[in-house]
Formats: sequence, C-alpha cells, structure tokens
Amino acid sequence: MKLALIGYGRMGHMIEEIAVSRGHQIVCTIDVDNLEDFDSEAFRSADVAIEFTTPSSAFSNIQRAFAAGVKVVSGTTGWYQDHRDEVKAMCEDGNTLFWSSNYSIGVYIFSAVNRYLAAIMDKFEGYDVAMDEVHHCHKLDSPSGTAVTLAEDILSLVSRKEGWTNDLAPLGEVESLKAAAPGKALQIFSYRHDEVLGTHTVRYESDADRIVITHEAKSRKGLALGAVLAAEYTAVHSGLLCMDDLFKELI
Repeated sequence: MKLALIGYGRMGHMIEEIAVSRGHQIVCTIDVDNLEDFDSEAFRSADVAIEFTTPSSAFSNIQRAFAAGVKVVSGTTGWYQDHRDEVKAMCEDGNTLFWSSNYSIGVYIFSAVNRYLAAIMDKFEGYDVAMDEVHHCHKLDSPSGTAVTLAEDILSLVSRKEGWTNDLAPLGEVESLKAAAPGKALQIFSYRHDEVLGTHTVRYESDADRIVITHEAKSRKGLALGAVLAAEYTAVHSGLLCMDDLFKELI
C-alpha cells in the first residue's frame, strides 16, 4: 500500500517506522513547510493519507486530500465536533475518512468497559461520576478527544447526567482526585504535565466507596500501529469509517 503522511512530528515518524515494517511504502510526507505538495503527483498516488497535525489545520488538510482524490485516516482531535456535518456530507459525496479520537487498541477495549460500567451505574443513583485526563504539556485541546468520546458514551447511558464541563488545571499541576460537584453535568478534570502520553480515568463515587477504571498509555506505538491498521482497512473500504468498523473485522 502507498501511504502519504500529513504531519511529520513524533507520531508521523513512528507511523512511518511501523508502516514500513509492515511492507508499506511512504510516497509523500507533508508538514508545515511543504504544504504545496498536496498538489503533487506523489501525494495523488497514495492509497491513503494518515493525518496527525493540529486542531486548527486538520479540516483544511482533509479537504485538500479529498480534492486530490486521496482517502484519509485522521487522528487529530479538537476539530471534529465543529465539522461533523460537513465531514458526513463529503463522505456521502464519495470521499473516505477514517476518524477516531484514539487509535490505541487498548483504549478501544477501555471504551467498551466504560460503556458496560455506565449501563450498570445508571441504576445506582447514589454514585456520582467524574473523569480525569492527563496529557503532555504540548497538547493543544482540552479536554482530550478521547475524554470527549468517553464522556459522550457515559452521557448516552447514565440518564441522570446531561452534558459535560471541563476544568483545566494550571500547567504542570496534577492534584489528587477532585470531588465532582453535585449537579447534572459530567465534570472532566484536565491536566497538562511534563511528557505524559495520556492517562484517562473514569470514577464513580458514593458515600461508601469509589469505583475507578483507568487507561494509561506507555508509548505511542499503540497509537501508531492502530493508525496503520486503520489505513489498511480504509484502503479497501469507503465512506465515513471508525474504530467500530475496524474491530468488527479484527475480531
């Protein structure tokens, strides 16, 4: 498979390493200093482009890839909520986007556990629920895209909660778990500290006890492998795709 990389930071380099090890060819690499290469023959020859950039540039990158007739796997967070309807319309018009807030297989499993637990806890009103997410100090969006996805799953299943709020702690500060304030909103507490790759915690607390589930990323390899697996899936499928689609095939 011929791949193009949009964004060539740490994730881009790791994706390249894993893709090449799986027998794929990188035909084009685009970063901030060579955006004109969206119009190159090399980019147009790609079967799929893998995009990991910034929230402010992701949608424009995807539009330019679609204009070149290239399918896209995007792992950039912090933009999708604002462009969901536009993306859906573009995919209905013949383009292909695989989007996920997190490509880690472990996070996908964690998300399934989160939904299962939320369905149970809907019946136990004595428990309040809150979330914590910790990421490296370079992360631009808050809360993380993964936290938003987890929160939306909880809100769809825990009927006593409506909407979410975000509390971003001062840079470098990681406190002990804060108690959720009473109310209908699901509170997400965000921390940006050192080079933390990503830790997400969902906790239910009553007067008697606390139930906690946590996913902690140990390296970027899980994300990079998931993105390459998504590209392999996207190369032979069309439309608006997600991790549920990929896992149906993997499992």
